[in-house]
Amino acid sequence: MPVSSSIRISRALAVMMALALPALLLCRSSAETNTDANIVGFGNHPLAGMKMNPDRMHYLAATRDGSPVYPDHPEASAAYKWLEIMQEVAATDVEKVTRLAMPTIIARQMAISMTAMYDAWAAYDDKAVGTRLGGTLRRPPAERTLANKEEAIAYAIHGAMLYAFPQPELQSMIHAEMKRMGYDPSNDSRDVTTPAGIGNTVADALIAYYEKDGANQAGDWPGGDGKPYADWTGYECANTADVCKNPSRWQPKWFVLPNGERFAPGGLTPQWGRVKTIAIESGDQFRPGPPPGLDDPRMKEEVDEVIRYNASLTPRQKAIVEFMRDGPRSTGQSGHWLRFAADVSRRDKHDLDQDVKLYFAVAGVCHDTFIACWDAKYEYDSPRPQALVKYYYQGQMIPGWKGYGEGVGMIPAEEWKPYSPYYFVCPPFPSYPSGHSTVSAGASTILKLFTGDDYFGFCAPRVPGSITHEPMDEVVLLELPSFSAVAEMAGISRVMGGYHPQADNIAALELGRKVANHSWPVYQSYFDGTAKIQPLADRGVTKSADTKVMKKQTGE
Repeated sequence: MPVSSSIRISRALAVMMALALPALLLCRSSAETNTDANIVGFGNHPLAGMKMNPDRMHYLAATRDGSPVYPDHPEASAAYKWLEIMQEVAATDVEKVTRLAMPTIIARQMAISMTAMYDAWAAYDDKAVGTRLGGTLRRPPAERTLANKEEAIAYAIHGAMLYAFPQPELQSMIHAEMKRMGYDPSNDSRDVTTPAGIGNTVADALIAYYEKDGANQAGDWPGGDGKPYADWTGYECANTADVCKNPSRWQPKWFVLPNGERFAPGGLTPQWGRVKTIAIESGDQFRPGPPPGLDDPRMKEEVDEVIRYNASLTPRQKAIVEFMRDGPRSTGQSGHWLRFAADVSRRDKHDLDQDVKLYFAVAGVCHDTFIACWDAKYEYDSPRPQALVKYYYQGQMIPGWKGYGEGVGMIPAEEWKPYSPYYFVCPPFPSYPSGHSTVSAGASTILKLFTGDDYFGFCAPRVPGSITHEPMDEVVLLELPSFSAVAEMAGISRVMGGYHPQADNIAALELGRKVANHSWPVYQSYFDGTAKIQPLADRGVTKSADTKVMKKQTGE
């Protein structure tokens, strides 16, 4: 079994846990070793004696530190396993390598990886076409075996992940997982009569394509500063973390690391609204109208709503904020919704073909919704609630969360803050529209369209207070009844947490659904072979400098 994206638990233990949640054994996490002290059961709550189906649980148990406990999946397809590997690589990047959670970049990394699997798989389908090479790689019926499909997607995602995750530590992980899956990472064949050759050729085509997508991964786009993913649009913050010259524009915030170091990150990836899309025409295709202005009574009312939530969060509301805020080990909304897609795989007993198509569509719409969201964010450059609270109530005492272990009380408006850990107070980019809401609306809609039903039917136990390092001695069971309900939960969680006023959420949910509904026929055209493959220049993004396809190295 490949490395897991979180705690892994055998099916036998999963059943036992579901039947009696308080009786939990020691579990190993890739992030840390979990003990009984980290697992919180239902105690004397009546739910402790309720039988629960482990196949319908997003998490099998709740933990004090918020680390996820996912069910095992003995019948997992190769695509499911590669999804877990990619999630683990992304989580390791956030936790140990770059130590930064950059949701736009993570969504692109995941979209490239899942597209690579799909494009390689398409060569062994009788109708499907790949996104870059169409049907030119199609193999004859006799070669369309499960083993050949698995080998082709292995080499495709191996090459794609090496490009998307270029850090040496991550590349070593990727090579090790390739070996664990039974393949030679040094096989660089481009013989398209072989599965390995197809996979490597697919990766080459995707890499050449995404080097010109406008994300500026290599840092070599004109207008940038030479660093990976540097902005090339010339965006400048109107305010600094210490001085707000224009309260209607976004203001950076001070973050405090555990060692006491303070830093104020600038806006994340301002160029993202101009990045090449997958299924929509451009980032501004569905751009929403502007948010309410500072003089609009609606904005003041929505800021008051945020203040009320902040001062009165119930344990369940805290659990909702935390569940939706972090995703699976900070792999963002794309990582979170791909985990929900994995739940669908387990629930519906998907085979390889179904998983490849589902993950491609979900990852793709997450990437496109981020692009659409970022187009609007930097078009309007709107302030976050933390700045708005200060603007409306400067010099006044207001109710608010006081910080770790201090509860709620009256505080100066200048000290008001979201319900967040001090080292990541608020996302470092403009507010309107909400990224969580946009991506969640898009992914939930694609899942509904793919499955033919809005029903989800899962639940997730959470310990409130985990992200603020003040965990409670109780478990909240979050119901996930439908895809659209989960998207709505994600949206309202951002208002409850103090990250967005309601206008950001409402516009974002509408934006995400528009992107997904437009995108679904495009994905269907890839599946049924009717898609028209367009070169990058036809989609409005060009780059003057020539690019080079990255050669895969084993690093051994």
